[in-house]
Amino acid sequence: MWKKLGTPVPIDASQVVIGLYVWLDLTWDEHPFFSSRFMVKTAKDVSIIQSLDIEGKLYYYSEESTAQPGPLIPKPLSEDEAKAAEERAAKAALVAETLALEKAKIAKQKALRDAALRADQAWGNAARAAKAALNELPRSPKVAGKQLMDLSSEAASLVSKNREVLLHLLGDKKEQGPQFHALNCMTLAMLVGKKAGMNERALADLALAALAHDAGESQIPPQILKNPQRKKHEEDFFRQHVDFSTRFADESGAFSAEALAMIADHHEAMDGTGWPRGKKGEALSVGARILAIVDRYDTLCTPDMPKGVPMMPAEALATMFRNESTRLDKALLSLMIKLLGVYPPGTAVQLSDGSLALVIAPGANSLKPTVLLYSPEVSKDDAPTIDLAGESEIKILEAIRPSTLPLDVFEWLNPQQRLSYFFSVDDTKN
Repeated sequence: MWKKLGTPVPIDASQVVIGLYVWLDLTWDEHPFFSSRFMVKTAKDVSIIQSLDIEGKLYYYSEESTAQPGPLIPKPLSEDEAKAAEERAAKAALVAETLALEKAKIAKQKALRDAALRADQAWGNAARAAKAALNELPRSPKVAGKQLMDLSSEAASLVSKNREVLLHLLGDKKEQGPQFHALNCMTLAMLVGKKAGMNERALADLALAALAHDAGESQIPPQILKNPQRKKHEEDFFRQHVDFSTRFADESGAFSAEALAMIADHHEAMDGTGWPRGKKGEALSVGARILAIVDRYDTLCTPDMPKGVPMMPAEALATMFRNESTRLDKALLSLMIKLLGVYPPGTAVQLSDGSLALVIAPGANSLKPTVLLYSPEVSKDDAPTIDLAGESEIKILEAIRPSTLPLDVFEWLNPQQRLSYFFSVDDTKN
């Protein structure tokens, strides 16, 4: 459980020894360490700290330290020329190494921020197009179908042709509309489909079906749609949204038979307990199985009910794997868990150095995602984004339920009530 640190005590850089838990009162780009608060573990750590311009900005925490500060060493008044030259050369080498580390860290930060910005901008364009098309689909299915087909085809082309496709947690979105669930499902479905070996045409069908699978909910009265305790006749009417969605898609002329089947079957189950027709097993296409998985995941994380309580992303995956694996395709569910990682985007976590962070993107290692480091001294936009895959000594200790955090920490991290995902591609790696 995360605990608040004690009172920091100022010290001189000459007093730094291995075993001190220190705080460098510097901005993240003024030092090469992972965090501004950390345990001094090596002689190199000591040397780097003493090479920084840190006078009056260095503190240690006695309760977290395993050693006491060393004696204060006064600066020598004079030195012979040979020793001075040797020390200057050593310091210059250390400064050069420190600057190189800082430069590499800044470059990595910029790459991560640029990728997130590309995803956010692409989401904005896609959200506007999806919202307009989904609202228009019941009235003008052919026009709306063409718009949805263009959107899904472009997305599928990018995902299928680029080896390096990154998934991002986006900033909090204030808009309302059907585009949120549609785009989340499209994004996750395509990335799972890519891992499952789907070609571009199959991905385009899957993306198109994901965009329109709940379009029929526009025909369900809000008092039924938003009611968590529907009576039987209300539930029966709600379930007709699948037929409405399939009909609108069919009337548009933009959906293949495969895409229409994905929409019609996205509430079916592998064990035959789904609806509306109780299909099961091999009767369900791979696309329909993927759509069922991503639809369920997004619904658990962002319930569309007035009193719905969203699950933490990791909790949602665990619930699906433990309790619903007979209803869902277990192999495809495992692919999605591998894609999102043990700590999916949107998860608040505690790191092994005591820091708090918010997972914003999965990594190649399922235990080492990219995180936004809790840094209350700066705005969230200026906080460091860290790829834990490049940090050998830092790991995630546990996922933290947001409601257990102090209010100021919760408000800074701001785990969102509505998670929004989108992807970016890095042309330099493809």
